[in-house]
Amino acid sequence: MQSHRTRLFFVALAIALAGHAAQARVTRIVIDETRPLPAADSGGVAFEQVAGRAFGELDPNLPGNALINDIQLAREPDGKVRYVATFVLTKPVDLARSSGLMWHEVPNRGVRRPNVAAERANGDIDLTSAWQGDNAGATAVRPNAAVASPHWLQLPIARNTDGSAITGEVFGRIVNRSGPGSQPLIVQTNPVPYKPASLDTRQARLVSRAAESTRGEVIGETVIPSTEWAWAKCDAANPFPGTPDPTQVCLKNGFDAARLYQVVYRSAEPYVLGIGFAAWRDVGMFFKTARADDGGTPNPVAGAVTHTIGRGVSQSGNFLRGWLHLGFNQDEAGRQVHDGLWPIIAGRRIALNFRWAQPDGVLELYQAGSEGPQWWLRHPDPVRGGAAAGLLDRCLASRTCPRIIEHFGSAEVWALKLTPEWIGTDGKADLPLPPNVRRYYIASSNHGGGAGGFDTSLPGVALPTTGAACPGNNYGTGILPANPVPHTETVNALRVHFRNWVMRGVEPPPSRWPTLAAGTLAPANKLALGFPSLPQLRPTVPEPDFIMPVLDYDWGPGFRPVDGSGVASNAPPPIRQVLPMYAPKVDADGNELGGVPVVLLDAPLGTYLGWNITAGGARPFHQGQICNYVGGMVPFARTRAEREAAGDPRLSLEERYASHDGYVTAVRTAAGRAVAAGFLLREDAERLVQQAQASAVLR
Repeated sequence: MQSHRTRLFFVALAIALAGHAAQARVTRIVIDETRPLPAADSGGVAFEQVAGRAFGELDPNLPGNALINDIQLAREPDGKVRYVATFVLTKPVDLARSSGLMWHEVPNRGVRRPNVAAERANGDIDLTSAWQGDNAGATAVRPNAAVASPHWLQLPIARNTDGSAITGEVFGRIVNRSGPGSQPLIVQTNPVPYKPASLDTRQARLVSRAAESTRGEVIGETVIPSTEWAWAKCDAANPFPGTPDPTQVCLKNGFDAARLYQVVYRSAEPYVLGIGFAAWRDVGMFFKTARADDGGTPNPVAGAVTHTIGRGVSQSGNFLRGWLHLGFNQDEAGRQVHDGLWPIIAGRRIALNFRWAQPDGVLELYQAGSEGPQWWLRHPDPVRGGAAAGLLDRCLASRTCPRIIEHFGSAEVWALKLTPEWIGTDGKADLPLPPNVRRYYIASSNHGGGAGGFDTSLPGVALPTTGAACPGNNYGTGILPANPVPHTETVNALRVHFRNWVMRGVEPPPSRWPTLAAGTLAPANKLALGFPSLPQLRPTVPEPDFIMPVLDYDWGPGFRPVDGSGVASNAPPPIRQVLPMYAPKVDADGNELGGVPVVLLDAPLGTYLGWNITAGGARPFHQGQICNYVGGMVPFARTRAEREAAGDPRLSLEERYASHDGYVTAVRTAAGRAVAAGFLLREDAERLVQQAQASAVLR
């Protein structure tokens, strides 16, 4: 039998013989920092992290690049388009210890996903490389890279063919802010990437709003006269009109936290953000296949990579779905880039490849990303009138489709507009999955999962009692404490399955998610879902308009909804219609049906919700609405007397489990079911049972 070292030698030899023709169009790499990792943290294998910059060039006339919006308007004199991407490689010091698998990570808002110790112990290589290039302020690219630095992409702006500036209208929003000082325009945590072309407020329109519904209805809009505000930085010591600043809005009479402020203005010089798709493709392909760059600088993992899996979480998972849909799993030479893709807690496509895109956007009003197909196989879009299409159309045509695992929790259904991926825009039937895709649903769980644990909400133990922070742009706080149902153990099992599927062809467990056919999916309202009336919640929740629905936006005639590409000329976009939304049905406790087995859910301590309700207080604008994409928990009462006194219809802990030992038995049984189904590793099962034994449940 051939040794691993010998196999790597022949792989490296084949790559060397292929020469320059085998390289993706990264022309140069620069290594800026190398940092060792303790072997004790990597299963006894010595690892190091290598940070640097990749300099790439694109031929805008090649079919795989030509669909990048505005790429022809970013050419240099030689006809090429160039970018600089930061990267970090985490690799064994001795490449002979490599497993052959490289995980290619998509940064989330510039942040590198932490390495997984189990993957290093396997000898896996990890690559993170930049894709996001809307560098206005907080996303500026550094002149050198470091292991701990955020990842941004340096890319060109688009100009008219005569060299003049391209202009267009964009918008920014200020929410839940108060006081006399100025406020920046923020998308999630980064600045709006486009500055006003003029500081003359007569060329912009600022309004305030008393409220916005989840359905996009605007209430109490008031136009603020151009003389009452300025593009400026101001505070109590430097009052209105302040010091001119294109990134700040100074309001003469100050901001009211009960109102939202929206400004529409003309900007210039849009970034060609879609280059991020090609940059991530080519950096990944370089480290997978190249022996060196054009100047002879060696690829630090040359010959050590035989298989690759692209991975992204939330925003970066949406990136993967958009990346694959636009055909970027095929490189400039026509080769398949990644063998697997793992879009995690991501049910939409990134809003990237159009003029004036804001890829940092979160699910507030007027955010793109739900246009066109969210489903894998070609299917019509009768509600919006779109052409029949699917995310796999291009890779099926080029025979470059990877194996795909996608997994979600309840938060993606309730706040991240997931279910059209499952049942289309009309909700009439379950859409089929192709054989190269596995789908797993972690019911009643938060965005990314909770912290786990088995303690109850009794005084003096660990569960939080204060409201969870709502993700997003200064969104607010939920009325319920955070949902603890974890994704960690499920992901540990899926990681093993994915490695075996990609590297050895071993099939993962069958997909599991709520469906119309199984009767576990229904319109997203209290009656249809069978949701009980619970203490701490208003009796009507979830109402039909509680869920965040897909809004059919009109982005303008130059926008192509099927691909999410083109020119967005309507700022903000009118809303044509609201799509029907579905959600998983629930049991008598209010916990969702139809997911993979999870121990804390199968031996519950309360009702676990993928949604929460926004409280008022200092940030009142979204009060009473869904708390963006954070979950909540309503614990069970300890005794029957306590639950009856509270009017709680759910059985108490004592009625369910009788004693602490009874609860540990329930956990042990649930763990056994999850192991048997392939969604829990034995070592994780043993650890969970030990945690239950040590918990305060019914002690």
